[in-house]
Amino acid sequence: MEYVRDLQIDWLKSFVAAVDAGSLSSAAPEVHRSQSALSMQLKKLESALGCQLLLRGARQLQLTHEGQTLLGYARRMLDLHAEAQAALQGELVSGLVRLGVPDDYASKYLTPVLKRFAPRHGGVEIQLDCEQSTALIPRVARGELDLALVSRDHARRGTLLFHEPMVWVGSGQFDVWNRNPLPIAVYEEASLGRRSAIHSLALQGRPYKVVYNSSSLAGQIAAVESGLAVAALTQCSAPAQLQILGVEHGLGPLEPMQVALYRSPASRGSKAVESLHRMLLQTLRHADRRI
Repeated sequence: MEYVRDLQIDWLKSFVAAVDAGSLSSAAPEVHRSQSALSMQLKKLESALGCQLLLRGARQLQLTHEGQTLLGYARRMLDLHAEAQAALQGELVSGLVRLGVPDDYASKYLTPVLKRFAPRHGGVEIQLDCEQSTALIPRVARGELDLALVSRDHARRGTLLFHEPMVWVGSGQFDVWNRNPLPIAVYEEASLGRRSAIHSLALQGRPYKVVYNSSSLAGQIAAVESGLAVAALTQCSAPAQLQILGVEHGLGPLEPMQVALYRSPASRGSKAVESLHRMLLQTLRHADRRI
């Protein structure tokens, strides 16, 4: 059996960072290295194991079979390494974090962060509430939630992370977009997505009627899939089975959402909240540049 050299922690950090970020350019700042230095770390890891771990696709890195096998071990080794450091330094974090997120952003943006955070901070309990930004923002302000990922309602709301595109969607089985007035499915009255949709139609001078009104993302999607209406959704929440609509369908552009991390002043001083807040900022700032 061929001898395998010891796997250095820095190599594993570079490997996991590249997988999580999806590209070397996005991963390099997270491990405080240049892109070329990060690439060299990965080459050393592959050389030590005698196999290829990553394939560079047109837009994103892909794991080989060997890379998939290593990833689970690498995460566990890094988590144990971080836990040992924290324990010896007396910085083992514990406590409760009350976190809010709209359904739109939960899967694409929040899930990868929580998958990284939970193993590193096993003593932190996360209470997750999924609601629209219009409901989350006042709850953070009142101190009922510690943190929330929200669509900004004004420029000073939280810390700006990235801009999320808005898109019109319809079902390819129905030509709802050709109807006059245009039937639309929208969120509740205060929703920024609703305002964006109606503002876009007003600029076009296109008549419309609201045929479905709900705060539920699942409800919006169901209304579109059934041929009841078209809807304006965040790009990250638009299902693959729905058709993206544009000027060729008689629909104008939509303003993107400003996605921000909003923190309650009452949570200052909580190490558990601070740890998650820091990881969310590090991971999600400029997320739109990674797409």
